[in-house]
Amino acid sequence: MKVPDEVVIEDVVNRIPGPLFEKYVRHVKSLNLKKGYTFFYDQFIFYYPDAAFTLTGNSTKVTTTGVYSKTTTEPPKTTATTDHHTADRATPKEEAEEEEEEEGPLELECPPLGLESLRVKDTQLRASSYKRRGLGPHRGRLNIQSGIEDGDIYDGAWCAQYRDKNQWLEVDAQRPTRFTGVILQGRQSIWSWNVVHTYKVQFSNDSVVWKPCMNGAEEAVFEGNPVNSEIPVLSLFNTSTVARYIRINPQSWYENGTQGDICLRAEVLGCTVPDPNNIYPWQTEATETRDKLDFRHHNYKEMRKLMKSVNEACPDITRIYSIGKSYKGLKLYVMEISDNPGKHELGEPEFRYVAGMHGNEVVGKEILLNLMQYMCQEYKAGNQRIVHLIKETRIHLLPSMNPDGYELAFKKGSEMAGWAAGRYTYEGIDLNHNFADLNSGMWTAIELETDRSKLINHYFPIPEQYTSEDAFVAPETRAVINWMQNIPFVLSANLHGGELVVTYPYDMTRDWAPREHTPTPDESFFRWLATAYASTNQVMSNPDRRPCHNKDFLRYNNIINGADWHNVPGSMNDFSYLHTNCFEITVELSCDKFPHAIELPIEWENNRESLLIYMEQVHRGIKGVVRDKDTEAGIPDAIIKVDDIDHHIRSVTDGDYWRLLNPGEYRVTAIAQGYFPSSRTCHVRYDHYPTICDFRLTKVPKQRLKDILAKGGKLPKDLQLRLRQLRLRKLRVTTKALNQRRAAAAAREAKRV
Repeated sequence: MKVPDEVVIEDVVNRIPGPLFEKYVRHVKSLNLKKGYTFFYDQFIFYYPDAAFTLTGNSTKVTTTGVYSKTTTEPPKTTATTDHHTADRATPKEEAEEEEEEEGPLELECPPLGLESLRVKDTQLRASSYKRRGLGPHRGRLNIQSGIEDGDIYDGAWCAQYRDKNQWLEVDAQRPTRFTGVILQGRQSIWSWNVVHTYKVQFSNDSVVWKPCMNGAEEAVFEGNPVNSEIPVLSLFNTSTVARYIRINPQSWYENGTQGDICLRAEVLGCTVPDPNNIYPWQTEATETRDKLDFRHHNYKEMRKLMKSVNEACPDITRIYSIGKSYKGLKLYVMEISDNPGKHELGEPEFRYVAGMHGNEVVGKEILLNLMQYMCQEYKAGNQRIVHLIKETRIHLLPSMNPDGYELAFKKGSEMAGWAAGRYTYEGIDLNHNFADLNSGMWTAIELETDRSKLINHYFPIPEQYTSEDAFVAPETRAVINWMQNIPFVLSANLHGGELVVTYPYDMTRDWAPREHTPTPDESFFRWLATAYASTNQVMSNPDRRPCHNKDFLRYNNIINGADWHNVPGSMNDFSYLHTNCFEITVELSCDKFPHAIELPIEWENNRESLLIYMEQVHRGIKGVVRDKDTEAGIPDAIIKVDDIDHHIRSVTDGDYWRLLNPGEYRVTAIAQGYFPSSRTCHVRYDHYPTICDFRLTKVPKQRLKDILAKGGKLPKDLQLRLRQLRLRKLRVTTKALNQRRAAAAAREAKRV
């Protein structure tokens, strides 16, 4: 069909609410649209090759514009692209050059609507039919994970009740949206395998009249998942279309004889078109934070640049250092934030955040980069809360523990990385199962030893076989263990993604059960820590939020014992608790492991207060210094024992210690080799600062005498008197024993005679 140079669509305006339509046209004109733009309204599609508008009187003139009603059979030429590939194929040499130059993922013209991130609500999803509640349209979200059993309410896809080409999954964008593509996955299930091979797409503005996405004179047919149900497959529309509703209409699928179901998970790509009527209230809602931070995904090079810029902006309170290297040689950089960087100060607790243990769980990495920027800015601005935190705490931020895995996920892109790409290290190691299993040795000793006083309950040694060079231990794990041993951390959090919950130790079940509540002696304080984060997180604390995948953590107030969720032997949390003084929890930050960059400001806003609140918990409980009564020198490795809590901690090099405790009254004892134990009662209040409980220990005389004589010193009078008393006591005891032996011998002799 020939398109005239100029078309007057006054008749169209007369058949549609004129003022409303003219507002739409005026707004589209203001967008300076690119060539190849399709504008969809009601049953009419307007294709603007040059997006040129002129308005005259009551009519709207469109230059070089085709007008097509629902009876039109010849729309503008379109082609569908699938899996990142465009219609024009490059030569092998050109592809190789492009691959060498490419450092990041494919940049999509429009972001995802948010099926995966749950920005699209369940009420916005409809389907032609569904087999049961657990396979309803609300489950047709990209990367959604199923429960262990098929048939429950948490299945891994939308599945149609019928097996024909009339089935569809519908998404309501709730406002005019320029749709640019669809990403498809098959069903996620341990027991079932269902994929859609091909599908069509339709658009509508009222969900009644639908227009197909075309390819020339025929409907465009897009490729779905040929084999693997987990690999996301991207299809981009060559011509974008503005509408409110979009439908995905499967055409072929894995039939499995006659038993194959139509099942899919999806994400829809689209740009919001602002409505000139502003009739939707959420258009006026603030969707971004007021903080001026760098909200985007940072690969390794960009992360280094950002950390360097923060250090240059705040050189007096920041320091960048490396704790080791990944398998591929990327450094594990840490940002230290303190009023005295590079030095442990007496009485000042050490805190750490670790992110990126799983390379594809990127929210933690980005919010730590945001956190270091935020603290630098607020410190310079004089924010007293931040100033106090920096002056009273030595903070360490490790944004990427698994940089090799992250680089793999980053190159695929936020929507195309799937659920597992980049999770493991380059060697294929899951770092959260790679720390030494100290739990098993502890529980075995408890079962075998009848005298509990002989058992240790802290500072468990690392098994010898784990420390050998041949042990299957990742270099990233070795670096973090060495880091833990060099710095006396008190509190930590391990930031993950893919759920919305806070877990606390133990992560490993005692009898290797799939899941079982397995508490530590510090269960009550760990629950306090987990609640401190979860209750201040904006999305976790929302009582109306829906579950992410297959477990409703709202029933547990968004906190759970790690082993009660699933068994994780060799976790960093358990290792930290049993091998060091540090208490550590895991925070699952978001349903979407790798959200699009447009979601990052919201993720920061959700977590900013939680991050600060949790850091402040390092100042809860008691702290003090264990000193030698005579020399006032700090005593390292002194054991701090709290009655009724079967887990001790130790003082560090300068004798200072920190014992995290809930508010209450505690009987605390300090024990050190060569000293008499000392006990005192310490009261922990609800204040945001710790109770000071110092100890001054007196050496046992033998140890004290050894120390003085070793230094060639003169014995002080109190020690001379003490030695004289001990000698007299010893003389009396030996004399009494000698007299008893003589009397016994005399009695025996008399009896014999």
